[in-house]
Amino acid sequence: MDLFGDLRRMNKRQLYYQVLNFAMIVSSALMIWKGLIVITGSESPIVVVLSGSMEPAFHRGDLLFLTNFHDDPIRAGEIVVFKVEGRDIPIVHRVIKVHEKENGNIKFLTKGDNNEVDDRGLYKEGQNWLEKKDVVGRARGFLPYVGIVTIIMNDYPKFKYALLAVMGAYVLLKRES
Repeated sequence: MDLFGDLRRMNKRQLYYQVLNFAMIVSSALMIWKGLIVITGSESPIVVVLSGSMEPAFHRGDLLFLTNFHDDPIRAGEIVVFKVEGRDIPIVHRVIKVHEKENGNIKFLTKGDNNEVDDRGLYKEGQNWLEKKDVVGRARGFLPYVGIVTIIMNDYPKFKYALLAVMGAYVLLKRES
Protein backbone atom coordinates (compact mmCIF):
# COMPACT_ATOMS: atom_id res chain seq x y z
CA MET A 1 0.00 0.00 0.00
CA ASP A 2 1.65 3.20 -1.19
CA LEU A 3 -0.06 5.97 0.80
CA PHE A 4 1.89 8.86 -0.70
CA GLY A 5 1.60 7.48 -4.24
CA ASP A 6 -2.19 7.38 -3.84
CA LEU A 7 -2.18 10.97 -2.58
CA ARG A 8 -0.08 12.14 -5.57
CA ARG A 9 -2.42 10.44 -8.05
CA MET A 10 -5.48 12.05 -6.50
CA ASN A 11 -6.36 15.34 -8.19
CA LYS A 12 -6.72 18.50 -6.12
CA ARG A 13 -10.51 18.48 -6.22
CA GLN A 14 -10.65 14.92 -4.86
CA LEU A 15 -8.12 15.77 -2.16
CA TYR A 16 -10.09 18.86 -1.07
CA TYR A 17 -13.26 16.77 -1.05
CA GLN A 18 -11.68 14.10 1.16
CA VAL A 19 -10.21 16.67 3.58
CA LEU A 20 -13.60 18.40 3.78
CA ASN A 21 -15.28 15.04 4.37
CA PHE A 22 -12.85 14.32 7.22
CA ALA A 23 -13.48 17.77 8.74
CA MET A 24 -17.25 17.15 8.59
CA ILE A 25 -16.86 13.84 10.42
CA VAL A 26 -14.80 15.48 13.17
CA SER A 27 -17.16 18.45 13.53
CA SER A 28 -20.21 16.14 13.61
CA ALA A 29 -18.63 14.13 16.43
CA LEU A 30 -17.95 17.34 18.37
CA MET A 31 -21.52 18.55 17.86
CA ILE A 32 -22.91 15.22 19.08
CA TRP A 33 -20.65 15.41 22.15
CA LYS A 34 -21.74 18.99 22.94
CA GLY A 35 -25.38 17.98 22.44
CA LEU A 36 -24.96 15.12 24.93
CA ILE A 37 -23.46 17.56 27.42
CA VAL A 38 -26.53 19.81 27.14
CA ILE A 39 -29.04 16.93 27.29
CA THR A 40 -27.43 15.11 30.25
CA GLY A 41 -26.29 18.14 32.25
CA SER A 42 -22.91 16.46 32.69
CA GLU A 43 -19.57 17.88 31.56
CA SER A 44 -18.64 14.33 30.60
CA PRO A 45 -21.74 12.30 29.64
CA ILE A 46 -19.72 9.13 28.94
CA VAL A 47 -16.79 7.82 31.00
CA VAL A 48 -14.74 4.63 31.10
CA VAL A 49 -14.12 2.76 34.36
CA LEU A 50 -10.33 2.69 34.68
CA SER A 51 -9.81 0.53 37.77
CA GLY A 52 -11.30 -2.47 39.55
CA SER A 53 -12.39 -0.46 42.60
CA MET A 54 -16.09 -0.82 41.74
CA GLU A 55 -16.14 -4.57 41.10
CA PRO A 56 -18.45 -6.45 40.96
CA ALA A 57 -20.82 -3.60 39.97
CA PHE A 58 -18.52 -2.28 37.22
CA HIS A 59 -15.33 -3.72 35.74
CA ARG A 60 -12.30 -2.08 34.19
CA GLY A 61 -13.27 -1.01 30.68
CA ASP A 62 -17.01 -0.63 31.27
CA LEU A 63 -18.51 2.43 29.57
CA LEU A 64 -20.79 4.47 31.86
CA PHE A 65 -23.54 6.84 30.76
CA LEU A 66 -23.95 9.81 33.12
CA THR A 67 -26.46 12.50 33.91
CA ASN A 68 -26.00 15.38 36.31
CA PHE A 69 -29.24 17.23 36.91
CA HIS A 70 -28.64 19.60 39.83
CA ASP A 71 -32.25 19.34 41.05
CA ASP A 72 -31.89 15.62 41.81
CA PRO A 73 -30.77 15.02 45.40
CA ILE A 74 -27.75 12.80 45.99
CA ARG A 75 -28.64 9.68 47.93
CA ALA A 76 -26.68 6.92 49.65
CA GLY A 77 -26.19 3.93 47.37
CA GLU A 78 -25.99 6.04 44.21
CA ILE A 79 -22.92 5.69 41.99
CA VAL A 80 -21.31 9.04 41.21
CA VAL A 81 -18.36 10.18 39.14
CA PHE A 82 -16.46 12.98 40.88
CA LYS A 83 -13.37 15.09 40.45
CA VAL A 84 -10.99 15.89 43.26
CA GLU A 85 -8.80 18.99 43.25
CA GLY A 86 -5.28 18.04 42.21
CA ARG A 87 -6.35 14.94 40.24
CA ASP A 88 -6.99 15.02 36.50
CA ILE A 89 -8.95 11.78 36.19
CA PRO A 90 -12.51 11.50 37.58
CA ILE A 91 -13.28 8.70 40.04
CA VAL A 92 -16.29 6.34 39.88
CA HIS A 93 -17.48 5.31 43.38
CA ARG A 94 -20.63 4.75 45.42
CA VAL A 95 -22.10 7.27 47.90
CA ILE A 96 -22.09 5.63 51.34
CA LYS A 97 -23.10 8.52 53.62
CA VAL A 98 -25.03 11.75 53.06
CA HIS A 99 -25.22 14.72 55.42
CA GLU A 100 -27.99 17.14 54.63
CA LYS A 101 -27.97 20.43 56.51
CA GLU A 102 -31.04 22.52 57.30
CA ASN A 103 -29.95 25.21 54.81
CA GLY A 104 -30.08 22.59 52.01
CA ASN A 105 -26.34 22.01 51.66
CA ILE A 106 -25.44 18.40 51.05
CA LYS A 107 -22.12 16.75 51.84
CA PHE A 108 -21.42 13.11 51.16
CA LEU A 109 -18.80 10.39 51.49
CA THR A 110 -17.90 7.85 48.79
CA LYS A 111 -16.22 4.44 48.64
CA GLY A 112 -15.35 1.95 45.93
CA ASP A 113 -17.32 -1.30 46.31
CA ASN A 114 -14.08 -3.30 46.09
CA ASN A 115 -12.14 -1.05 48.50
CA GLU A 116 -11.69 -1.67 52.22
CA VAL A 117 -11.91 1.98 53.31
CA ASP A 118 -13.81 5.10 52.31
CA ASP A 119 -12.40 7.71 49.93
CA ARG A 120 -11.22 10.34 52.43
CA GLY A 121 -7.65 9.42 51.52
CA LEU A 122 -8.39 10.34 47.88
CA TYR A 123 -9.90 13.75 48.61
CA LYS A 124 -7.70 16.84 48.77
CA GLU A 125 -5.84 17.36 52.04
CA GLY A 126 -8.18 18.48 54.83
CA GLN A 127 -11.33 17.55 52.87
CA ASN A 128 -13.52 14.91 54.54
CA TRP A 129 -16.67 15.20 52.42
CA LEU A 130 -17.61 15.86 48.81
CA GLU A 131 -20.15 18.46 47.71
CA LYS A 132 -22.44 18.63 44.68
CA LYS A 133 -19.90 20.86 42.90
CA ASP A 134 -17.44 17.94 42.87
CA VAL A 135 -19.83 15.65 40.96
CA VAL A 136 -19.26 15.18 37.23
CA GLY A 137 -22.26 12.89 36.87
CA ARG A 138 -24.27 9.96 38.15
CA ALA A 139 -24.25 6.54 36.53
CA ARG A 140 -27.51 5.84 34.68
CA GLY A 141 -26.44 2.94 32.48
CA PHE A 142 -23.41 1.08 31.16
CA LEU A 143 -22.04 -1.09 28.39
CA PRO A 144 -19.67 -3.78 29.63
CA TYR A 145 -16.05 -3.69 28.43
CA VAL A 146 -16.72 -1.32 25.47
CA GLY A 147 -14.24 1.20 26.90
CA ILE A 148 -11.34 -1.26 26.95
CA VAL A 149 -10.17 0.29 23.66
CA THR A 150 -9.65 3.58 25.51
CA ILE A 151 -7.60 1.84 28.19
CA ILE A 152 -5.46 0.06 25.57
CA MET A 153 -4.85 3.35 23.74
CA ASN A 154 -3.75 5.05 26.98
CA ASP A 155 -1.55 2.14 28.04
CA TYR A 156 0.04 1.77 24.59
CA PRO A 157 0.39 5.22 22.93
CA LYS A 158 2.01 3.77 19.78
CA PHE A 159 -1.13 1.70 19.20
CA LYS A 160 -3.23 4.85 19.55
CA TYR A 161 -1.20 6.76 16.95
CA ALA A 162 -1.19 3.80 14.57
CA LEU A 163 -4.97 3.43 14.87
CA LEU A 164 -5.50 7.16 14.29
CA ALA A 165 -3.17 7.08 11.27
CA VAL A 166 -5.02 4.13 9.73
CA MET A 167 -8.42 5.76 10.30
CA GLY A 168 -7.21 9.09 8.91
CA ALA A 169 -5.70 7.42 5.85
CA TYR A 170 -8.92 5.48 5.28
CA VAL A 171 -11.04 8.63 5.36
CA LEU A 172 -8.65 10.55 3.08
CA LEU A 173 -8.15 7.74 0.56
CA LYS A 174 -11.65 6.31 0.47
CA ARG A 175 -13.21 6.96 -2.90
CA GLU A 176 -16.91 7.56 -3.28
CA SER A 177 -18.62 5.12 -5.65
